[in-house]
Amino acid sequence: MALLTVGHRGLMGVEPENTLRSFRAARRAGLDAVELDLHLSRDGALVVMHDARVDRTTDGTGAIAELSLAELRRLDAGLGERVPTLAEVVAEVEGHLQLEIKDTAAARELAGFVAGHGLAGRVTVISFHDAALAAFADELPGVPLGLVTGESTATAPERAAALGCGLVSCELPWLTAEVVARCRAAGLSVITWTVNTAEELARARGLGLDGVVTDRPEIVRAAREERRAD
Repeated sequence: MALLTVGHRGLMGVEPENTLRSFRAARRAGLDAVELDLHLSRDGALVVMHDARVDRTTDGTGAIAELSLAELRRLDAGLGERVPTLAEVVAEVEGHLQLEIKDTAAARELAGFVAGHGLAGRVTVISFHDAALAAFADELPGVPLGLVTGESTATAPERAAALGCGLVSCELPWLTAEVVARCRAAGLSVITWTVNTAEELARARGLGLDGVVTDRPEIVRAAREERRAD
């Protein structure tokens, strides 16, 4: 079975995460989809960053929700890159996007953005937060949804099915054959994060998964070679 490859925050193993530079690298590497993280700025802009605070990934400090878009844009997100907006990513990066809602407050804003830009066929909306997925679906039903899980992976099949998801993205150490079987019984596709070594890729293959989320271009190449072999 061919594995779907998803770039984690672009291709963060080689470029600053969640930047246009990272997303371009993911596309050059031939990934099937790109995952990115979304928060709302103080003035309601959908901005791309993983953490709720800017401290780890930029030269600034503070919570995203307390900073305006203009203030966020002045920060260096690595190698001179700026904190991108979702609109910039959509305009520049072709292909399928997995849009992860990190802050439930962003769900309704994202629904409006997806509808307004005609992106329903190009995105999967994902989140750790059941409430965020439910809020998005209330605003814009019919867009593919995915539940992301770590320690709560054992409950993923039932929660995802209840939310109307078609996908679960589960942290690899928590994923078991029994959970995968329950996902299959619920009609769910299963991918795993984060696969950065040959051993992790082999485990994903052994579990019969549909795809892997990775930081590393060598994993993309390995998956592509296996795809050709299939």
